[in-house]
Amino acid sequence: MKILISNDDGYLAPGIVALADALGRFADITVVAPDSNRSGASNALTLDRPLSVQRAANGFYFVNGTPSDCVHIALTAIMREKPDLVVSGINQGQNMGDDTLYSGTVAAATEGYLFGIPSIAFSQVDKAWVHLDAAAEKAAELVRHGFHELPRPYLLNVNIPNLPVASIEGIRKTRLGKRHSSEPVIQMKDPHGRDIFWIGPPGAVRDGGAGTDFDAVANRYISVTPLQVDLTNTSQLEMLGMKMI
Repeated sequence: MKILISNDDGYLAPGIVALADALGRFADITVVAPDSNRSGASNALTLDRPLSVQRAANGFYFVNGTPSDCVHIALTAIMREKPDLVVSGINQGQNMGDDTLYSGTVAAATEGYLFGIPSIAFSQVDKAWVHLDAAAEKAAELVRHGFHELPRPYLLNVNIPNLPVASIEGIRKTRLGKRHSSEPVIQMKDPHGRDIFWIGPPGAVRDGGAGTDFDAVANRYISVTPLQVDLTNTSQLEMLGMKMI
């Protein structure tokens, strides 16, 4: 089994090191990740400058670009054969609900999916890498599962509670929950007296009811959400008039 691994926290992040170690025990892995943290990059591709690829002492490739850049370059220039699976993560912090639209972790998996390859994004719910070994073990179990019941390619978003393996209740299939609007930006002054702005934290959970990813992890379950890329609002197609111009 050939697996391409990427992330958005950068090639030195503990999450990708743990994931590569866990998957490398039973698969032929290639790791291509950003040279630094690119959280929140979403699906951006770098089109305004050339990109460089270097290789670290541990064999990981790193790119001075976004997570999507990494997967794109890996599939078109680095790997000689198409992988069986693209895996992204393990991210430091949850990617649930509306977070998935901004997530570089999910974007890396999405890029694999757009190339027709089954892809999975893995995230730990809380930051600080607590119980990362357990998350990596559970991620490896899910990869070995194979999801043969799903049509190829598939795109899955997985969030794992920061708990020991024995304390995780199981796995739930979920839908994305929803958040309230983000908190206001934080305005400050730079040393020269100019206004600068920090993007505020994400909004509180608005829809975290039964069946959502928020509800699953709150109850100590791993959340597995199948995603799709088609953004068409099919319910509004019939509402559109034919004489709009």
